[in-house]
This record gives sequence, structure tokens and C-alpha cells, in this order.
Amino acid sequence: MQRVRLGRSSLDVTRLGLGTAPLGGLFEPVSDDDAEATIAAAWERGVRFFDTAPLYGFGLAEQRLGAFLRRQPRDSYVISTKVGRLLRPDPTAPDDPHYKGAPPLRPQFDYSYDGVMRSVEESLVRLGVDRIDVLLVHDPDDHYDTAVTGAFRALQRLRDDGSIKAIGAGMNQSEMLMRFAEAAPVDCFLLAGRYTLLDQGALNGLFPICRKQHMAILLGGIYNSGILANPHGQPKFNYEDADAALVARARRLDALCKQHGTELKAAAIQFCLAHPAVTVGLQGARNAQEAADNIALAQVPIPAAFWRALRDSKLIDARAPLPGDAA
Repeated sequence: MQRVRLGRSSLDVTRLGLGTAPLGGLFEPVSDDDAEATIAAAWERGVRFFDTAPLYGFGLAEQRLGAFLRRQPRDSYVISTKVGRLLRPDPTAPDDPHYKGAPPLRPQFDYSYDGVMRSVEESLVRLGVDRIDVLLVHDPDDHYDTAVTGAFRALQRLRDDGSIKAIGAGMNQSEMLMRFAEAAPVDCFLLAGRYTLLDQGALNGLFPICRKQHMAILLGGIYNSGILANPHGQPKFNYEDADAALVARARRLDALCKQHGTELKAAAIQFCLAHPAVTVGLQGARNAQEAADNIALAQVPIPAAFWRALRDSKLIDARAPLPGDAA
């Protein structure tokens, strides 16, 4: 699989990465065996970038990912995890509405310098690896000041002393990431769900800034929590039930794909990878077949006529680059 440089860092990463939120039981439980098979399927097909977080299954995703990666040569892959939430025991907490089968732990927000240092140590224990390559401040929507004065200060120290290779933030919005681009010397951002076939908001400011400052974009949420994987039934958007207008747009996109003999998921991932600001496309999967299908769909040929029809339909922003535009 093609490798590219991650922003201003020294890391080379594969163009496709595996996102591990589903392996933490997002929306439905996943067994240890299925998690293992999912990671193995991605590995066998060349994926060498893996993104995780303490939040995903309250430590379960990190543990499952580490169990597989510990058996691989350490320099053969790049692993990204996040800071900003410390996991603490809470046996009385009700079942979490998002993560099924998670252990009796609950995340506590902590974007302080010391909290970040504790988070890194605890992630290393769960992963069972000797180092983390990329550290991202996770969803500091209501904690901007503490993230700048605490979390990013800790991340810079860890990068300066060689403990990690790249730093950034991971969020479901682009506005605050733009502020971080000016406030901290970041290498990359993980943007989830804000550059997809349904939402091209990142075109308005974040992507031009990242291009100018050589910051990489790790793009998550490519299927917008499921609606662009299957817009029928009761699809999710941004982790919640999608509203009627979004469902209607997604179904129009699906119909256009079918008219041209292609799949909506294939169009979704290839559309995202066509933007030059996007370095890695992260694809989540909860079993081996999903992982294999996602990787195949990123490479399946899509007729040029489809991309022309997509632009003509005005279902996407006219400024969005499409596969084949450079040619």
C-alpha cells in the first residue's frame, strides 16, 4: 500500500488506516476473536496505520489493538492514540449508550499537563507497546484554554524528547482545529465526519490552512457514522439517528451511484482521498469482511461519468476536488 509522509513529522504512513472505535463495541458488541480477525484482515492487505483512543470501548479498543500489534515488528506500523480522558472505575455506572460490552470504567475529562502524562502512561500499559507514534488531543470542545496551556504543552515536551513523533488534535469540528493550527505547532489533525459526501465544511478554512502549513489530515467518519454505508433503514449520522433531510440526500447519492454501477461506500472513500489535504483515510470495521471490503472499495474503479454526474447534481460543494481532476 502506498505510503506518504505525515505532515511535518518524520513518519511515513499508509494512505488507508484502520480506525478502532467499532472494535470498542461502538453501537454493538464485538468479540475478542472478531476484533483480532478485523485487525489481521487490514494488516494482510497492507494497512500499517492504526488509530485508537482510551474512549473507544473505555480501553477495550486499545487493549485489542495492542494484543495484535505486539506480535509485529515495532517499526513496521504507526499507531495513534489520544489524550484528554482518563479512565476510572465506576461499577455503578449504567450501560453506556454508545459502547456495548465495555468494562466498568468511565472517562473523566482531563486536559491538564499532568493528566496528559498519566493518560499516555496508561495507554502504553493497555497497548503493551514501547511507544506511541502520534498523540492527539481528543475532543477538547469545551476545554480550549486548558488544551493549549496543558495538553499541548505536554505533547510538545514528549515530541521534543523523542517519546512521540507527531502531535495534533482529533475532533468532529473544523473550527477549533483552525484555532489550534495557529496556537500550537501541530503536525496533523484527525477530522471526523466533516469532510464527506454529505459535509464539506472543512473546505472553508481548515484544509487551506493545513495545506499552507504542511499539516496532515487524518480523515475519520468517512461514512458519517453509517449513513454513507447504508442510507436505508434507520441510519446514523454523527453517532445519532439521522434526520430526514440528510437521509434524503444520502439516498439521492446512493441512487446516483447505482445508476453508474458503483457503490456508495466506494464513492465515499475515494471522494475523500481525492483532496490533497487528506493524508490518511481511516476506515472503521467490526469484522474481517468489513475490513476487507472497505480496503477493496477504496481501490475499485469508478466510472469518470459518475464523478461528472456527482458534480453536475450539485449534491457536493463545487470546490471539492474529485478523482481524475488532476488528469
